[in-house]
Amino acid sequence: MSERAAPFYCPYCGEEDLEPLEEHGAWYCNDCVRSFQLKFLGVGAAKKTEESR
Repeated sequence: MSERAAPFYCPYCGEEDLEPLEEHGAWYCNDCVRSFQLKFLGVGAAKKTEESR
């Protein structure tokens, strides 16, 4: 499995012209000139705590 999973599109403009940045999980969109970072949080729904019920 690859260390860096590539996003398919920019979360801001929806275009696909993305370049990876040096920082882990960071990407640059050439169309809207924005940088963003992705972070994998886990699989499945988050556990509910007693306070959130």
